[in-house]
Amino acid sequence: MSFSHVLMAIAVAVIWGMGFIVAKSAISHFPPIFLMALRFTLTALCLIWFFRPPFALLKQLFWLALIGSTIQYSLTFNGVAGIDASTAALVVQLEVPFGLLTAWILLGDRITLQQSVGIALAFVGTIIIVGEPKLQGKMIYVVMVIGGALTWAIAQVMIKKLGVQGGFVLIAWLAALASPQLFVASWIFEKDQIEALVSAPVSIWLGVVYLGLVMTALAYAMWYYLLGLYDVNRVMPFLLLLPLSAVLGGVVFLDETLTRDILVGGALSIVGVGLITIRFDEILNPLKSGRTRDGSS
Repeated sequence: MSFSHVLMAIAVAVIWGMGFIVAKSAISHFPPIFLMALRFTLTALCLIWFFRPPFALLKQLFWLALIGSTIQYSLTFNGVAGIDASTAALVVQLEVPFGLLTAWILLGDRITLQQSVGIALAFVGTIIIVGEPKLQGKMIYVVMVIGGALTWAIAQVMIKKLGVQGGFVLIAWLAALASPQLFVASWIFEKDQIEALVSAPVSIWLGVVYLGLVMTALAYAMWYYLLGLYDVNRVMPFLLLLPLSAVLGGVVFLDETLTRDILVGGALSIVGVGLITIRFDEILNPLKSGRTRDGSS
């Protein structure tokens, strides 16, 4: 990978990791589901003008938006509302082993021995985090984050079966379909949305802009650009920086504290995800792994 592409991959991981920090701050003012509705509305308004709606797939996209956006983000960020953002970012790493297991069960994908060890380490790490005393009484929030990770995994299988070409079409129209769903869910389960809108300070609106345009539109633009140049196994390991940036951001910007159990459990989870995503045979063959899909370096 070229130096500029390495920097781009690092930027994506940091942007997504810091999204937990920004969301944690914004949730202090906006109800979590309502915040996600605003986020995806902004994303949709930014992108839908450039991509024709895939009319033949709108029914499937509706259900994908319901599961992969509305339910997933409602669970995840209601969980973030109740626990530290850094802890949530570590627990949400279960998306990767859940994704592998879901693809194995529903699609028959093969799981290697290395990946099996990674799955085991990721779950052991999460169990250690869940056992942290300061999370006692907050298990409902941890379960929500875990539920969000599982829902994300199911959505990835749905995306794979959908076979849509062009990531931006998915981003734009999933956001457009998820926005009204999230507003309805917020109306059912939350309150005081109008008061929150009227009284939101500029800093909170900047957080919404970050979530909608930077974390979603910009970061995914860079991510799909890299996936167009390199194999997935070449760029996926950079996402190991996501929980690290979220943990650092939580400590620096939110004054969150990391206990021994969270550090140990988080480290095991990250190592486990690393074993799942990193192809060591490619690392041992840098000439091969350093090439783009067209054969250039």
